Amino acid sequence: MKKQGLQWVFSILGGLILLFVLGPVLGLMFSSSPHKLFETAQDPEVKNSIMLTLGTSMAGTFLFALAAVPFSWILARYQFPLKKLVTAIIDLPVVIPHSAAGIAVLGFISRDTLLGRAGSLAGFNFVGHPAGIMIAMAFVSLPYLINAARDGFLSVPERLEKAALTLGASPIRVFFTVSLPLAWKNILSGLILMFARGMSEFGAVVIIAYHPMITPVLIYERFTSFGLKYAQPVSVIFILVVLVFFMILRLLLSNSKKS
Repeated sequence: MKKQGLQWVFSILGGLILLFVLGPVLGLMFSSSPHKLFETAQDPEVKNSIMLTLGTSMAGTFLFALAAVPFSWILARYQFPLKKLVTAIIDLPVVIPHSAAGIAVLGFISRDTLLGRAGSLAGFNFVGHPAGIMIAMAFVSLPYLINAARDGFLSVPERLEKAALTLGASPIRVFFTVSLPLAWKNILSGLILMFARGMSEFGAVVIIAYHPMITPVLIYERFTSFGLKYAQPVSVIFILVVLVFFMILRLLLSNSKKS
């Protein structure tokens, strides 16, 4: 009886949390008429903004994953001096204010920096460019991928890697045929989290590039310029698009866990 009572209390608390999450979202969903949503969905500025948001977040996720995933394996497999400091540095973008993150990234990619000069040689400036947006998104979201991938590699028994090495496989082959496949579920989860986190970023991106506008910046711009009535339809459409992508990615992840 006591256990059932505790279960009821916890269930009620869980229901309150779900209501807290769903309430504002559902209120936003019903704030705009279908006609207004359809009209906003046809707006070229909205469509271009959503495509830019999805494209830069996805590009940043996969580009930085090329270095983040092997680095996560190093963190999982080796002990080295100042390792705790390194892990703390990895989590730093999560805890610092996003506006401060934007200022930090701006100081890293501006014209007078090494990376900024490299961009100038390539014919563009990172500030106000999709490449700069991608870097800002990756900066705030990269810890999610690294931590998830590290946990995945930690779950892979080292004896399997050592057995493959004993049988004559090279370290690089062991990584791609043993470590990576067995940690893939965690890595995919980290990729999804990084992609989703990048899409939702506002504070860091708006400092790097007000134009071209990603959707979070466009929503803010329409709210400050025209009011809540004009920001709500864009918000609803972007939430729907994000939900569709997130559901597809989560479905892929659940299928990979079953296989």
